[in-house]
Amino acid sequence: MGSSSNTNTSGGGGSDKEEKKEDKGKGKDSSEPSFKEGDRVLAYHGPLLYEAKVQRIENLEDEWRYFVHYLLYIYSWDEWVANDRLLKLTEENIRKQQELDKNQVVDKSVKSGRSAQHKVKGSNADAKADKDDIKSLVKGKKRKSQPGTDVTEKERRSSESLLVSQFPITLKKQLVDDWEYVTQLGKLVQLPRSPTVDDILKRYLEHRAKKDNKVNDSYAEILKGLRCYFDKALPAMLLYKKERDQYAEEVKGDVSPSTVYGAEHLLRLFVKLPELLAFVNMEEDALNKLQQKLLDILKFLQKNQSTFFVSSYDIERKGADGSKSK
Repeated sequence: MGSSSNTNTSGGGGSDKEEKKEDKGKGKDSSEPSFKEGDRVLAYHGPLLYEAKVQRIENLEDEWRYFVHYLLYIYSWDEWVANDRLLKLTEENIRKQQELDKNQVVDKSVKSGRSAQHKVKGSNADAKADKDDIKSLVKGKKRKSQPGTDVTEKERRSSESLLVSQFPITLKKQLVDDWEYVTQLGKLVQLPRSPTVDDILKRYLEHRAKKDNKVNDSYAEILKGLRCYFDKALPAMLLYKKERDQYAEEVKGDVSPSTVYGAEHLLRLFVKLPELLAFVNMEEDALNKLQQKLLDILKFLQKNQSTFFVSSYDIERKGADGSKSK
């Protein structure tokens, strides 16, 4: 997690006030907030940094906290965060954000409690960790935390998520097949896909408008946020190792992943959503309503499964020497 500089030091003799600040200890904020209402900042959400705007600030037990809105994301994800979740919007921190977008890959070996010293050579260990994520979903439960970590409220909300308990069975099988094609057979989906993620979300909005006899603004906002989240999350946590070269070839410049990838990778995002949503500071009722809407999108994917998903993966991954991977 990043941390922002929140104290200003000055020369000269230390006053009683300055001594009291130091006595507060690590993690306590200074008497003045590091950010003010209206400031644009970079905020950590999970492993990545997102541009946000400070909406409100308050001091709680001598610690400042900030209510932020993630720009381009749904307002349901607005939340209170502490100082260590925020960075100033500087060129240096923007470069840090871009580096995280490019290089941050979920270390599944750590998540599953395996140390680097005991990691199996080659990509088999990564593939096994990926399969563990899929297995957990198929069984309808969240993988256990690694030893030594506390079971937090976030973990409870993630494990009890409606997206976990009500995930359509046929889509669970789709995820398992997806994992086997890529990690075991070395086959990839042909890109660009048709329909793309962008196309699918537009079709869903049309489907809801027809069903409700109007354009539902709440669904439109959720779809906008889902598209943005997909574009951010894809390079960071939705690709298997064998797909990264393909990503580098297909997504260049201003190209958005949502205009290149399709239902296969969108479905992977839904596997990660319970864990990501657990970080959102929302009331249980509001969170349940959001999950119900996301489940409706899943049911739309299921209803159109034969149209949206490919039946087989045809592109075989090639090694650096041009040979096909096994």
